[in-house]
Amino acid sequence: MHEIGVMFEVVKTVEKVAKQNGVTKIDTVVLQIGELSSMIPRYIEACYPAAVDGTLLQETKLKIEILPGNGLCRECNKVFNLIENKNKCPHCGSNHWELLCGREFKIKEIIAC
Repeated sequence: MHEIGVMFEVVKTVEKVAKQNGVTKIDTVVLQIGELSSMIPRYIEACYPAAVDGTLLQETKLKIEILPGNGLCRECNKVFNLIENKNKCPHCGSNHWELLCGREFKIKEIIAC
């Protein structure tokens, strides 16, 4: 499970940003995770308490937003969800597509108290 190491890095980054901006208390950290990311949201949630223990983020809430894994069909130029459609365009049946989004892992927002 590589999520714990990633979460320690997220905590360090959030603490650094908070310090640079004079923030002393944080309410919520919002992460965006793509459906096609190697990060598993439930593991991120499970790791969060250990990663924030003893830090500025100890009392914070974690919010995760899941971003869709969308592709653009190279044949008909329609956007579709890759997971829901098993990597096949539901409009024309093509397997030729370009990835638009879904591999993201971002700190979207740090909400201060």
